[in-house]
Amino acid sequence: MSENTKALRVRIKSVTSTMQLTNAMGLVASSKIRRANQAMLAGRDYAAALEETVSVLASDRECFRSPYLQVREAKKTKIIVIAGDRGLAGGYNANVFRLAAEYPDAEFIPLGKRACDKYDTPYNSSEHFSFEEAAKLADELCTAFASGEFDRLGIISTKYHSVMSQEAYIKWILPLQNDGTKNASGMVFEPDCLTVLNNVAREYVAGIITVCARESFASEVAARRMAMDSASKNAQQMINDLQLEYNRARQGAITQEITEIVAGSGD
Repeated sequence: MSENTKALRVRIKSVTSTMQLTNAMGLVASSKIRRANQAMLAGRDYAAALEETVSVLASDRECFRSPYLQVREAKKTKIIVIAGDRGLAGGYNANVFRLAAEYPDAEFIPLGKRACDKYDTPYNSSEHFSFEEAAKLADELCTAFASGEFDRLGIISTKYHSVMSQEAYIKWILPLQNDGTKNASGMVFEPDCLTVLNNVAREYVAGIITVCARESFASEVAARRMAMDSASKNAQQMINDLQLEYNRARQGAITQEITEIVAGSGD
């Protein structure tokens, strides 16, 4: 019986250490949520302004000649995949990779350590991904798209709905969309709409990549906080169950010793 109580003490100590770790990781994630959300909301406003500008330009007939509006048969697709730098975030990374698996013929451009590990490319950070890095990547991609090296560009990232809900999705960036609903009347672009669009396209792609990275990071820390909260609650429940089992085993051992003493005294 003493061996059983000793094993239970070891398990209780081990689970308690794990709970302390999950509590600490949950606190770290909580401390990052506010800053991540502020960056995400600012990025959404910036993306909305960019998309409005590009939509107006793309609706102008003069811009139909832009290489960024040319719709081609999607024989070669490139997809930027944004995952986290770390794990222990519930299904955050798994959901991104599950969506990416739906495009087996695409060439993936990973962002974030987990994505880089999966696709065996040099490490880059999704948490600290800067606009300068996004601009450099966008310049390379826009040049390659305009020259016909690939036919469409997408980005797989995670949409933040709330602390409890995040959703992996794909957004197609190139070719630019022309829905024909925007009207540029009253707007004057210098030197002309086509030139402006061809220059704005690169900033648009860089902006969308940056915004998706910011929103993905906000989703990651929210998912990690929820995962660590759940792990801590499960650990506490396990400790309670083990403590109850330990108390019963200890009481049983004491009862057995008393019985043996009484039986010995009777002899």
